[in-house]
Amino acid sequence: MPRLPRFFIPGQPQHVIQRGNNREDIFRAESDYHFYLEKLADAAEKHQCEIHAYVLMTNHMHLLVTPRQASSIGKMMQSVGRYYVQYFNHKYRRTGTLWEGRYKATLIDTEQYLLICMRYLELNPVRANNMAAHPSEYPWSSYRYNALGQSNPMVSPHREYQRLGKTTVDRQAAYRQLFRAHIPETTLEGTSKNSLNMVK
Repeated sequence: MPRLPRFFIPGQPQHVIQRGNNREDIFRAESDYHFYLEKLADAAEKHQCEIHAYVLMTNHMHLLVTPRQASSIGKMMQSVGRYYVQYFNHKYRRTGTLWEGRYKATLIDTEQYLLICMRYLELNPVRANNMAAHPSEYPWSSYRYNALGQSNPMVSPHREYQRLGKTTVDRQAAYRQLFRAHIPETTLEGTSKNSLNMVK
């Protein structure tokens, strides 16, 4: 059966997810995270993707990305995947696939869902086996940029994030305030079913 075409709306952000094969770890050491982020930044710039938020977990990753061309996300993921699998297999003396099939992507309802999606991504380490008590404690996400102003050239603020305040400091404070509210899983599930198109 042929693959279904991926949806593309110019300037419309997408929530991208990719998992390790059989849910196995794809990051085992700090150097793995650093290498992946380096290649992701290069690929995003080359293929015209704006990354607004991300989190790298041990066995999967999430990105919030706005593509500028129909092929932008596909080429970005193909590029970083190729480099990373070669690196990972060589380092850990393994062969074969690393990923659980193709990445999955969701078109985002910008006004209703973007900031929720950003929080969902950056709260992953808090929800997952208590990897962090607070998102600021986890180094492999965009939280420290969006909430605390830590330098991160890879992250591009989305206009919905910029509307949080007139100044950088105001926006960061408003963003931190959003994390005081709990995000029910049903909110994300309902939004996904009603407002978004899943692309596999």
